[in-house]
Amino acid sequence: MSVSSAIKSIQDIMRKDAGVDGDAQRLGQMSWLLFLKVFDAQEEELEFELDDYRAPIPEQYLWRNWAADKQGMTGDELLEFVNDRLFYDLKNLTAPIDKNPRGFVVKEAFSDAFNYMKNGTLLRQVINKLNEIDFTDTDERHLFGDIYEQILKDLQSAGNAGEFYTPRAITKFIVKVTDPKLGESIMDPACGTGGFLACSFDHVQNNYVKSAGDHKTLQSQIHGVEKKQLPHLLCTTNMLLHGIEIPVQIKHGNTLAKPLSSWDEQVDVIVTNPPFGGTEEDGIEKNFPAEMQTRETADLFLQLIIEILASPVNGQKGGRAAVVLPDGTLFGEGVKTKIKKMLTEECNLHTIVRLPNGVFNPYTGIKTNILFFTKGKPTKDVWFYEHPYPAGVKNYSKTKPMKFEEFQTELEWWGNEEDGFASRIKNNQAWKVSIDEIIERNFNLDIKNPYQGEVVNHDPEELLESYNTQQQEISELRNQLKNVLGAALSSGKESSGEGK
Repeated sequence: MSVSSAIKSIQDIMRKDAGVDGDAQRLGQMSWLLFLKVFDAQEEELEFELDDYRAPIPEQYLWRNWAADKQGMTGDELLEFVNDRLFYDLKNLTAPIDKNPRGFVVKEAFSDAFNYMKNGTLLRQVINKLNEIDFTDTDERHLFGDIYEQILKDLQSAGNAGEFYTPRAITKFIVKVTDPKLGESIMDPACGTGGFLACSFDHVQNNYVKSAGDHKTLQSQIHGVEKKQLPHLLCTTNMLLHGIEIPVQIKHGNTLAKPLSSWDEQVDVIVTNPPFGGTEEDGIEKNFPAEMQTRETADLFLQLIIEILASPVNGQKGGRAAVVLPDGTLFGEGVKTKIKKMLTEECNLHTIVRLPNGVFNPYTGIKTNILFFTKGKPTKDVWFYEHPYPAGVKNYSKTKPMKFEEFQTELEWWGNEEDGFASRIKNNQAWKVSIDEIIERNFNLDIKNPYQGEVVNHDPEELLESYNTQQQEISELRNQLKNVLGAALSSGKESSGEGK
């Protein structure tokens, strides 16, 4: 059975269970099962490789010992084992991060996990379907990576506002131009399901890893923090699938929950799409300087990123970042202005890629941008690049998402930060604005493309729809006017009647 049909069968089985309500719970249920199966596949590899191997969790909870046998526990016996023993013991595992890091990963993964299924027979059917996927087979594992991405997309469409899957095209483009190297610390402070971290891991592995020692270095380079339990569990599984044996650097918590002044981390590369459009819980803003306090999540993350990027040492370049942010950050005032002033004074904000509408369809229609900056030198000029729709495309959708190939023109134009991007040229999509002009504009970075006039749309269907909308609005205004005039006339008659 193919991986995709196995996953579909699992979802169909879960729909029959009275305890599982909706997509989010189905994905939550599948996530802890997947985690334990992937974790055990890796444990089998480690057991084979290590002379002093010791199981990081009680052996009866390793997948092979309770789930792998098709004729194994089922019904009430299985439910009782899962609810009363497996979950209880894994949540309460004694696993210090320094002495038993792999056990610590399991404990963290299960800290807020939950078994939603109430029918032990259906749970056995789900487990047996999962057993049809072989995670020790390299091809299966690679194929599962693609399916896993689909699961993550499904999770996002079941999620809430502010949580959405960053299209793979964008993560690949950002990682490609940011170019994290072997030995550099790479962080996503709002890592979600781990798209940026997985892409960064692959980039370093494919371009810079030459030996087993290099691979070990890479394992410790990746750092992420995720506030919500389900994405954190999915991210941890994602890292295991990518070959990070002990993903202890994927922390479960809120990056914004400690005072900015207490951060002593210095990070070389930050690639992230922080939550935007949402507000933080009460008190979080108190972790930031008084004049920079706000409840808006994206603004707080931008401050944090500027703070924790590595400062330049001994002539070395400072840390660099690529951050997806909404249009509101570009034109917003108040605290937003202060943050943009700080950004351009402490970092070289060298490039803003303006993305077209619909990149995050169907999760949000908010227009977004990618800000690229390097810490240590103030900004002199900002290059803008307006990413166009590909020929024949008027908007992106779930079935027609953005493709990485679309960024080929940007990649050819990009150039090199070492020489101040000397090779860059202005064209219909690219323009440069000096810091003096930006200061004059009070740090409003919502700067339109000077080479693009008003775009005239000749699409007959869209024109017709626009015409119908206008006619409807005119008709509504006419009716409102009639009502106002009617009311005025009737009150006029009444008042003239009173005067007789």
